[in-house]
Amino acid sequence: MGRLEGKVALITGAGSGIGRASALRFAREGAAVAAVDIDRDAAAATIAEIEREGGQAVAIRADVSTAADNEAMVARTEEAFGRLDVLFLNAGIMHPDDSDAVGTDESIWDLTMDVNAKGVFLGCKYGIPALRRAGGGSIINTASFVAVMGAATPQIAYTASKGAVLALTRELAIVHAKENIRVNALCPGPLHTELLMKFLDTPEKKQRRLVHLPMGRFGEADEMAQAAVFLASDESSYVTGTEFMVDGGLSAAYVTAE
Repeated sequence: MGRLEGKVALITGAGSGIGRASALRFAREGAAVAAVDIDRDAAAATIAEIEREGGQAVAIRADVSTAADNEAMVARTEEAFGRLDVLFLNAGIMHPDDSDAVGTDESIWDLTMDVNAKGVFLGCKYGIPALRRAGGGSIINTASFVAVMGAATPQIAYTASKGAVLALTRELAIVHAKENIRVNALCPGPLHTELLMKFLDTPEKKQRRLVHLPMGRFGEADEMAQAAVFLASDESSYVTGTEFMVDGGLSAAYVTAE
């Protein structure tokens, strides 16, 4: 029996990166998966792979920065599977024009905050009532190591948005603890994903990250998915309000030898 057998999970940003890896991993562990992405074709590709492996899944197109799409994605999940047990609010952007406070345009700030921070707020706004109807569940919000440490390569809007996710997570965990609803922030370190590699688009930028990583490598999306399975499962039944750092030792390191 899989670690998520009988559970229904909604995962945003499921068309690529951590979201796609998690959708596949959750399905392999027995969950029915609502794969949500702003790119309908990417979400469809994810569920096609799940179905090829014998899993249950539905693809949903949603822009997480809008209330109507958040409400609809939750309703569609309950319609398809009858309940919602796990809400993995993972969708996010890292804009290539995100820089320091002086160099970042206001429109980049607003877009980043709308997707990364407001998207988590709206997901919880409409997802928490569904978790209540199921008798409780697990919310996983994708934050980042930069929410705790700051980034060596300037990305002020992204960093601020992930700090907001961390603060939202703490408060939601406290408010809903007695409702059997757990809320945790998954804080990945630098990953070998398309999102980050597009941002770290020169060897110099990549090296500025790698030099701080004790393991000497970027993490992989599937390593984050495995951490998310733990937070989604009953194995983490006494875990709520945490900064779950999965960062190759980065946050523990003052400086590396290199």
